Amino acid sequence: MPVKVIDVSALAALVFNEPEQSEVAEQIRGASLLAPTLIDYELASVCLKKLRRYSRQRDALLAALALAKRMDIKQVRVDPAEVAVLADEAGVTAYDAAYLWLSLAHRVPLITLDQKLGRVAASLTGGK
Repeated sequence: MPVKVIDVSALAALVFNEPEQSEVAEQIRGASLLAPTLIDYELASVCLKKLRRYSRQRDALLAALALAKRMDIKQVRVDPAEVAVLADEAGVTAYDAAYLWLSLAHRVPLITLDQKLGRVAASLTGGK
């Protein structure tokens, strides 16, 4: 089974039924997923933004967030010092660098909807 790193943009598309949901589902089909431990907090932040914007959908949004915990994503600790260096060198946030670092450390693809992060990942992995 192939291993892939999933970032919060891709996970949020799945969890909150965003337009890119089917695209992400296709990319992760049959894969074992990894993510840094910060993904829970980032997904909660996405949910909070949606709660503030779509307050009438509160119950559905919170239910979707709860269902995300049932997804089989192995959460992995990342090395903060290496993440900071990578973020600085790649010109991305430390949060984005955590996903990137995990992808590079395990030599596996990064599934993201973040165009900048996707470009950086492709440039560091030779487009793989």
